[in-house]
Order: sequence, then C-alpha cells, then structure tokens
Amino acid sequence: MIELDVLLKSTDVVRTVGDTGRTITGVNVDSRLVKPGDLFIAVRGTQVDGHAYIAKAVEQGAVAVVCEDCPDVPAEGVTYVQVKDSESAVGRMATVFYGDPTSKMELVGVTGTNGKTTIATLLYNMFRSFGYKCGLCSTVCNYIDGEAIATEHTTPDPITLNRLLGRMADEGCKYAFMEVSSHAVAQQRIAGLKFAGGIFTNLTRDHLDYHKTFENYRDVKKAFFDSLSKDAFAVTNADDRNGMVMVQNTQASVKTYSLRSVADFKARILEESFEGMNLDVNGREVSVPFIGRFNVSNILAVYAAAVSMGRRPEDVLVAVSALQPVNGRFETIRSREGVTAIVDYAHTPDALVNVLSTVNEILKRRGSVITVCGAGGNRDKGKRPLMAREAVKNSDRVIITSDNPRFEEPQDIINDMLAGLDSEQMRKVISIADRREAIRTACMMAQRGDVVLVAGKGHEDYQEVKGVKHHFDDHEVIREVFGI
Repeated sequence: MIELDVLLKSTDVVRTVGDTGRTITGVNVDSRLVKPGDLFIAVRGTQVDGHAYIAKAVEQGAVAVVCEDCPDVPAEGVTYVQVKDSESAVGRMATVFYGDPTSKMELVGVTGTNGKTTIATLLYNMFRSFGYKCGLCSTVCNYIDGEAIATEHTTPDPITLNRLLGRMADEGCKYAFMEVSSHAVAQQRIAGLKFAGGIFTNLTRDHLDYHKTFENYRDVKKAFFDSLSKDAFAVTNADDRNGMVMVQNTQASVKTYSLRSVADFKARILEESFEGMNLDVNGREVSVPFIGRFNVSNILAVYAAAVSMGRRPEDVLVAVSALQPVNGRFETIRSREGVTAIVDYAHTPDALVNVLSTVNEILKRRGSVITVCGAGGNRDKGKRPLMAREAVKNSDRVIITSDNPRFEEPQDIINDMLAGLDSEQMRKVISIADRREAIRTACMMAQRGDVVLVAGKGHEDYQEVKGVKHHFDDHEVIREVFGI
C-alpha cells in the first residue's frame, strides 16, 4: 500500500480532482483486474483505449484514476488525476509502488534483433555460477533465482515487470538480466527503471509491421542507450553497422566487441565442429559447446558485459567454458542413422542466414542441408519472401511450412514466401502447410551426413492458431521421427 500523493511525485500532473492523500492498494491498466482500493491508469494502446474502461474500473472498485482526459462527470468518491502521457506514467508509478526495485540491484538490459535471449540467459547462468542470486526476464522464461515464472512477452508490461523485479529484490537478487524489446522501449514499459548497463547485439529487419520503417526501429533501440546514466556501461557490437550509432549520444561508459575489427573485446575461431568451438578471446584460449560465428559474437558480448561489471577476465572465461546453449538456439539432435537435426529460433532473414552459414561452414559440402521454415502470421509481411530466398540460397532443399499462423491462413503465408522465388529457385522447394508433416518429410529425406534445420520456433512448445495455443514442439517431432 502507498499514498497516492507519493505515486504522483513520479510523473507530470496536469490537474487533480478529488483527494490525493488516499491509500492505494494496487495499480492496474486492465480494468478487468482492478480490485477495491486500486489505482487504474487509462492508457491509449495500439488496439484498445483504456479511457473507454474508466467507468468499468470504477465499478470494480478503483478509488483513483490516472488519465489524459478526465470524464465529464466524475464518479463520487473517486480521485481523478490528469497527466500529459499516461503510457509513461504507468512505468514510473509502478516503479514507485513496488519499492523502486532497480535501486536495490544491478539491472542489465540486452537489446537488438537477434541474440537477446542467449546473451541475457548466459549472463544469468554465469552470475549464478559465481554464487549470486539473480533474476532473468526473457522470451523463453522469467526466473527469480531458480524459480521459473512463465512469460507472455519478451519484455512484460510495466506493472508485471515491476512486480517481478520487486520480488527479485525482496528475495535478495543482486543482479537481473533483461531482454529489452523495441516494443518495450516504444511503449515505455521500462520507464522508471534504472539500468546498470546495456548491451547491443545487432540490427536487421524485424517488427516493421509496428515500427513502419527501419529508421524508426533503429531509433527506438538507440533511445534505450540514450537513457543510460553516466554511471552505467554500454557494450556495443562494432561489427554491426549500427553498433556505434547506438551509443553516439549515450552518457554511459562505452565498450566495443568485435570479430573483425579493432575493439575492446576481440575473439576468433580456432576450431569448430557440431560439438563446439575453440576460441581465442582477447589472447586467451577457451573451449565452448556452442556453434557458429553468431554465437561467438554472443559469447563475446557476455564476456564484455561481465568484465564491465567488475569480474576478472580469467574468472569469466572459466565460467564461459561451463555454459550450455539456450533452449531452442542451435540445438542439435542426432539420429542413430547419422542425420543431424538442428532446432533454432531463427525467424528473421538475417538470423536464418547466420544459422545456415554456420551449418555450411562446418559441413563443407560433405552432406546436404534441408531447411524447414515458415513465417509468423499477423507480423511483418515484407520479410516473408526474404526468408524464403535466404533459405533457398543457403540450402540444398527447402520445405516451406506453417509457423504461428495466428489469425491468418497458413497457406496465405506460405504463398507470400513463395512469391519471392523464381522458377529456378522453386525447383528446390516444396510446401507442406502441416508443420509436423513438413518436419517428418525433411527427416525422412535426409541421409547419413545430412543436416536438417528446423527454424522459426526454437524454444516454443506451441502453435498459435486463431487465437488458441496448441501444444507443438519441434524437438518432440524430430525425436519421434528419429525414434530416440
């Protein structure tokens, strides 16, 4: 519980109607979740305007309402607070309500198109191996030390996020690692949080259905680094053409990492196979059970962040050598007949290129590459033909299938992908809308020494169709076909 007056100090108030000294027992943006004594904040979302539900929230028991436009006829006994930007107010008020959790621990944010989950999860596992209690907010799962908490979004809404961070602080977590999505920055879900550091991975086409242009997408990512304080660190990928753009206006201490150019943290591959790699990291050799140049970049980002957080380089490398790949990120499954299947979350053209390039570098034409991929429904349609082209360019055979069709027809999505291919490229391709059958077909086509890449869903154990999530796990289907 907290006094409304205290919450209002965190945001810009235009005017108030009613008693601002009353006690608030909860904060909500969803009128359906409001309980007696709560504060309801009306936010203009992309789908729904919370102002339309103010009366419902009051009916549910809200004693105060924060909004951009106050009702013409205020409800008796309810306090109304008009603000300039209720979307920004949510995060700031939630931070205060839950005791300003990021003032009690070090929060590190990871942003970029690809690699966020791997980097955040590896840092979480590494710092737990150092003996610290840690928290994790990721696409795969949220964790409070060892306790798993299911997740719906890459970065939760501000109230869920602050409640989660508050629990982490209450349970003694010293560090927390968070994936910071572009939606989270644009929708101010992280407003009010204090970050001890930020990591930039890379930037390629994604989420243009929401951001409309690549420049908007880039600038939203950059805004995260612009907001870091002078006490924070910013680790950026010098190999990405937007790496230095991200940090050009930050007050944070900037460190760079690279596989190709001069940087504070450097790495190169000494040996690689489907079992792992030997790396040279800043002049020290280390073996890791990871595969691919993109994973070298991820590991280097983890190394750079840990050192920036005050850990000794040699201790970090020992911890790196003991880390394991994240669920659904270049996971290998081998059949008794000598076929290698790889499950990966690659769902952008760039991510698909990264994974297939790695497979081809290791395979060295000693076997065929068969790729199974699709594209999500109700998302950026422009990347669909690009996904198909990259799959065909880097594979011997391609099966285009369904991913998460959501509210679209699977065959319509497949047709959008196929539209990017010419008649010659189509010779390599078949389409099978049933994902289970597509995976089964690919595995049956493969011979000893071949690689089957099943891309797009990675860790997900469901398929979303017409608003319903049906159980579906790529790993399970592959193992079933392989009989293991």
